[in-house]
Amino acid sequence: MPSLKELKGRINSVKSTQKITKAKQMVAAAKLRRAQSAAEAARPYAARLAAVMASLAGKVAGDAAPKLLAGTGSDKRHLLVVVNTDKGLCGGLNSNLVKAARAKAQALIAEGKDVSFYLVGKKGRAPLKRDFPVLIGAGFDTSNVRTPGFEEADAIAAELIGMFEADQFDVAHLIYPTFKSALAQDPTINQLIPVPAPATADSSDAVVEYEPGEEEILAELLPRYVKTQLFGALLEREASEQGASMTAMDNATRNAGELINKLTIQYNRSRQAAITTELIEIIAGAEAL
Repeated sequence: MPSLKELKGRINSVKSTQKITKAKQMVAAAKLRRAQSAAEAARPYAARLAAVMASLAGKVAGDAAPKLLAGTGSDKRHLLVVVNTDKGLCGGLNSNLVKAARAKAQALIAEGKDVSFYLVGKKGRAPLKRDFPVLIGAGFDTSNVRTPGFEEADAIAAELIGMFEADQFDVAHLIYPTFKSALAQDPTINQLIPVPAPATADSSDAVVEYEPGEEEILAELLPRYVKTQLFGALLEREASEQGASMTAMDNATRNAGELINKLTIQYNRSRQAAITTELIEIIAGAEAL
């Protein structure tokens, strides 16, 4: 049974931990609103850009289509672009992303495809490297940036498009968290390269003449679409990280409070037992005299 000194030291230690988790919860809550607003503001832009692409892609087919839209003509080599966080203490966010990436990789391998990984962020690297030690390829480090933005998305897109143009892969899939709420961040898997042709094109009867032609506009628009998808993924990651961190730190703070209560009760009981033992000894000694 621990001594009173040990119990008191443990109570003080848990109280110090509780102060840290409470402070982290407040910081995450303050950052969450800004990150959530940024992620939600980017979604309509991405949707509108997809609609513009739908109108253009429906008019371009065959050899005239840019490579980013037409692809390499094969789907043998797949690249999984996994967007993880750089910091921990955010619940099961990273483990859920790793689980989704692992399931996608195993499904592709079962189909006889060649799979490799391109990792954004640090937290997913170790678990994926344990499962796929020879499949981890290039990556992008965002740990030295306070809040990744369009500049980082531009750099990632340029590297991925360069790899695609160099014929290093046939299909790239983007795996990232989609922010739903502070309690829910769903792993999302979308095809990134070649850019998937939208399922529905603009069905209006309006006749539009493009200057320059559709092929030239698509050649300029497709890289921007890839950048927008990556930028949106980084914004969703930031919002998801802050939401998951706030929830995890709130749970940790409450758990610390419950542990403090239990230890305090144990401390009081031990102290009362010690006092009772001393009183019994004093009374017994007095009676012996």
